[in-house]
Formats: sequence, structure tokens, C-alpha cells
Amino acid sequence: MKKKCLYLAALLLLWVVQPVFSTAEKSLPDLKKEVIRVIEQESKLLIETSDAIWEFAETALLEFKSSKLLADILEKKGFSVKREVADLPTAFVASYGSGKPVIGILAEYDALPGLSQDNTAFRKALVEGGSGHGCGHNLFGAGSLGAALAIKEVMESHKIKGTIRLYGCPAEEDVGGKLFMAREGLFDDLDACIAWHPDYTTKVDVKGSQAIDDIEIEFFGKAAHAAFDPWKGHSALDAVEMTTFGINLLREHVKPSVRIHYVITKGGDIPNVVPEYAKLWVWVRDSTRKGVKDVTLRVEEIAKGAGLATRTTPKINLMGSLHELLVNRTGAEAMQKNLKKIGPITYTEEELAFAREIQKNTEVEEKGMVSEIKDLEKPAKEPEGGSTDVAEVSWITPTVQILTTCTPFGVPWHSWAVVTSSKHPIGHRGMLLATKVMAATALDFLLEKEILQKMQKEFKEKLGDYTYKSGLQPGQKPPVRK
Repeated sequence: MKKKCLYLAALLLLWVVQPVFSTAEKSLPDLKKEVIRVIEQESKLLIETSDAIWEFAETALLEFKSSKLLADILEKKGFSVKREVADLPTAFVASYGSGKPVIGILAEYDALPGLSQDNTAFRKALVEGGSGHGCGHNLFGAGSLGAALAIKEVMESHKIKGTIRLYGCPAEEDVGGKLFMAREGLFDDLDACIAWHPDYTTKVDVKGSQAIDDIEIEFFGKAAHAAFDPWKGHSALDAVEMTTFGINLLREHVKPSVRIHYVITKGGDIPNVVPEYAKLWVWVRDSTRKGVKDVTLRVEEIAKGAGLATRTTPKINLMGSLHELLVNRTGAEAMQKNLKKIGPITYTEEELAFAREIQKNTEVEEKGMVSEIKDLEKPAKEPEGGSTDVAEVSWITPTVQILTTCTPFGVPWHSWAVVTSSKHPIGHRGMLLATKVMAATALDFLLEKEILQKMQKEFKEKLGDYTYKSGLQPGQKPPVRK
């Protein structure tokens, strides 16, 4: 009787322990193979979705068709979807599962103005003056969708605990949609977050990004007849021109890591009227948020001085402020292992010929596609130019990001060359690689507690005593776009 009881107890223990062991340890490589198979099965849907968003080519906060397409697919596949979150008409959050850990995936889908391009290897506008995906965000949105769908299917099949959450993030190129989403606390309960971006190399991103301040400077003056009595006027345009002159003098006295760019968005209506209103839009970047703030203060002083000199009144509006990306090396190493395991992209001769033709027409070396997987780089004290609102998430939860080859090496970014690559097999192949790596990495985060613990430890050490602060002004609302 005693032996029988011991036997039954042993069977019961095996029954209780086996599912956890089999899913969380023994079967993890098999689960990754399964998630990759799901992505390959869904590849037609993902390419169609990416191409549809490419054709919509909707700019910041106007991505109504793009966000609806992604949200509708997620809803049909069993996700719970909240739309129009954080006062953003084209933002959404889609969730599947329950409890911890909670793993986020970021999706973007906004296009850039003035970059309309046909699907050709030479410059040819599809719609004159129209917009285009010069940063490949059509691929970004569809690729992230694919990762979420594949993880959900494996979680459901194997009863894996935890929550997978896809964030539909609009307006990365302009407004910084994640700024508003972060302020609303939408990322606060994440244990980790995953993102990707099209590139002309394939690597896990550990270089980071630049911080940025987005500044709008308005001047209010006094109108007068420019020929009959100009001395009665106070030119707001003069104030703008003095400000830009001062900014250009300032360039000599800032660190090499600083970048300042601007456009005059309003400079008057007709030459024979002294402009009573003018507006300047300025972006200031540096390697750290503190560095940006130091330069922004100088720009504000220049604007105030221009107002005094021209007897106009300046109004300085901080539209948004983004952090630099907080790199999580532990998470990056886990992602790198998956990238190496899955392997580099291969291309057909036809695809390589298309890539070389694009390079020829953009006057860069005709190297074709460069897809070999780069090793993890050393941390960069001064990251290369470029900013992203993904950085906001990285200061709230450990965040990892992969870059994959989606366009010919060396072509100008934010150009027609990237637009045409983003609706071509060379772009689709990069998207599908990113999808597989993100999904495999998400499984690590769901099932390997030790990885998450190490990521959290590194995150807290780098954060120190800093608490995330939104770069938005109190009560600031997203701009209305028409």
C-alpha cells in the first residue's frame, strides 16, 4: 500500500511539473521553430499589409487607413484592441493573454511628405507632391504585426502564460506619438519592449540615438506698407531672419555632436506688406537630453534678442523633447543570438540587379544589398545622427531593437530610393527577417525569467535615480491634422 501511494504521488508530481518544464525549457528551441513557421505561413498577409500601407502613404496623425488595417487584422486574430488611445486618433493598443510577463512590440506606419515614388529603380513620382514611405514604416508596421500574430498563436497552442501587446504608434517622423502614449502611462507595466527598423545593414542596435528638442518660434510684429511707410512696421520676418543668422553663427560654438536644422514655415503673404507674423520651426539634437537643453537655451536667447532688435514679440513653443535611446545590452545579446541562429537574407540575381540600378541612379557605389549579420558593436558615446520616439519607451522599460537590410547600401535615407525599396522583395525580405527575430526574442522574454531579471537589473543600474519625465508641456494636446 505504501509503495502504491508513493507511485501515485510520483505520477501526480510528474503531471504537475511536466507542462512547465516542457514549455519553458525543453521545448524552447522547438517553439522558436514553430513561431518562424507561423510567420512563413502568414508571409503573404504581411506583404499584402505592408504594400497596402505603402499605397496609403499617410503622414503623421493622418494614418487612418493604415492604423485601421492593422487594428482590424489584430482584432480578427483574437487580440483585444483599444483604439484612439492617448488622444491620438490613429494610435491603438492590441493585447493578448493575461498576467506577467508583459512584452510590448512597437509598430509604426507614418509616411513622409513630398516623397511620392513609383515602384521603379529610378526617380518617378507616383503622385506629384504626394507622400511616400521614405523610412520604410509600412514594413515596420506589418513586420511588428507578424511578430505579434505568431507569438499569439504559439502562446495559445501551448498555453504559455503572459501578455503580448502590440502598440500602434503614429507620427514618429513628426509629432512623436510615443511621447503622448508614454505620458498616458501606456508602457508603464511592460517587463520589456521590442522594436525594429528598416536599414541598409543587419544588426542589433546598440549604438543608440540622439536626443532632440522640437521648437516652434513665432514672432508678432506690426504691418505697414513696404514702400509707402515701412518705418511704421515691425517685421516679424526680420526677426526670423535674425534668429536663423544667430543660429548659424552659433554652429561654430557647439560640440561636434550637435545638429541644428530649421525651416521657415511662415514668412509673410505679399512683398509689399511688412509681415506682422512669421514662424520658424527648429530641431536641436545632441547625444544626450542635457546636451540638447543647453543648446536649446542658446537658441531661445537668440530668438529673444531678435525680438528686441526688431521690436517684435517672440513666442517660443516647445512642441516635444525626446530622450536618447537607453541601450539594454543584456536584451541585445539575447536578440543577437536569435538573429545569428536565423541567419542572413539571401537575394535573387534579379533583386540584386534592381538594387544596383537604384544605387546607380542615386550616385552611390553599386554594391547591391549588404545583408551579412554584424556583430554587436561597442557602446557609442556619440551616436550617429537621428532621433526616435522609441527612446521614450527605453527610459520606461528595457527596450531592444533590431535593424535589418531593406534597401540598397548607401542610398540616401528619407529619399525616393527607400520608398521604392519598401514595396519590393528586397524590402519584404528584410521585414520578414525582423519579424522572425522579434518573435523569437519575445519567446525568450516570456519563458526565460533569468534574461528578464538581468535586463531589469541593467535597466535600473543605468537609470540610477532618474525618473522618466515626459518631454511634453503640461496639458499639451496632439496637433490636429487635416
